[in-house]
Amino acid sequence: MRRIAIVGAGQAGLQLALGLQAHAYDVTLVSARTAGEIRDGHVLSTQAMFGPAQTIEREAGLNLWDDQVPAVHTIRATVIDPPGTLAAAVTGRLAHPQRSVDQRVKLSGWLELFERRGGHVEYRSVDRAELAALARGHELTIVAAGRGGLSGIFPRDPERSLFDRPQRTLACVYLHGVAAPPEPAETHVRVMMIPGVGEGLLQPALTTSGPCTILLWEAVPGGPLDCWQDRPGPRDNLERSLALMREFVPWEYELCAKAEPTDATATLYGAVDPVVRHPVARLDGEVSVLGMGDTVVVNDPVTGQGSNSAARCADVYRRAILARGDRPFDDSWMRDTFEEFWAYARHATAFTTAMLGPLPPHVARVLATATVRQEVADRFAEVYADPSGARWFLDPAEADAYLDAIGARP
Repeated sequence: MRRIAIVGAGQAGLQLALGLQAHAYDVTLVSARTAGEIRDGHVLSTQAMFGPAQTIEREAGLNLWDDQVPAVHTIRATVIDPPGTLAAAVTGRLAHPQRSVDQRVKLSGWLELFERRGGHVEYRSVDRAELAALARGHELTIVAAGRGGLSGIFPRDPERSLFDRPQRTLACVYLHGVAAPPEPAETHVRVMMIPGVGEGLLQPALTTSGPCTILLWEAVPGGPLDCWQDRPGPRDNLERSLALMREFVPWEYELCAKAEPTDATATLYGAVDPVVRHPVARLDGEVSVLGMGDTVVVNDPVTGQGSNSAARCADVYRRAILARGDRPFDDSWMRDTFEEFWAYARHATAFTTAMLGPLPPHVARVLATATVRQEVADRFAEVYADPSGARWFLDPAEADAYLDAIGARP
């Protein structure tokens, strides 16, 4: 039985731990928090999961909340210019519903499931020296600790990292009582794009107290949405959010006017530094560890790719570990395994980069066409679900060829 250590109990680390456990691997999972601490803590993300990522969870028997979480069938993207004025709207239908389960619910549930199945969990934080000791005692050690301190042991890859600072500051609050708009009839995500200012997102989800709506602000630094430095509590966040809605998206203000925060820890603030890191770190000159998920590939959440990429990474790593058999997990294997994941993740990175704007001219042409052609709107929605099929959207020549082929290019 091969001995594997996984440091980090997020989407990627827990999914991989449970997947290897199902194949009788001896897995040591290191988590900085217990299930109860996760469940009672602040919200962790917006965690939208599209069809392909949900399929991975479903095949592993980890889709424990499908009958409780709202199923999202459409993505409605609106352009607001000037403030308070709707300039354009695209409503795309998803081939398979999207779902969002509060990670306080999911991660605590998965952690308890891992332990019920006999998994070994060490509840502690790990520094570089402790990580090296852990690696010396296991055949493979994987770091899935997110963007925390351990990510710094993996050097930045300058060829794949397009930014050197956060492109947005973030503010999030979970709400009960957000009204549904009259159109479309299906449950949907609402993405509000305010050129030069930032974005807002309203995402149906499941939280600790039942169905809810997540409100996420993505603010261009220094702009009018960048007003969260004091990190207000849930009620003050909502009051400030309503004031922003009244100015920029008054039709959404009307739908949110009677909302209430879901709980006392229903807020999240921060800024994401988009970066790609080298996946292998050598410790003490003698042992290597492999990074996974957003420890080594981090994108801004504006396109909702984080949890999906984490699920894909866990699936790629699990398959590679199983295929390795009894052979050593050497540095070459680690790099090859990451490259298999990067073959997918590079598309998610390219899509997110394009949507951080200003929009490239060919993307603007596609979105303009999508306002009047439903098949283009639907195909645009599917880019969120699987960016690996988005060359038609991301490449200028491919985009123009597609619009020509459907007779829609201006």
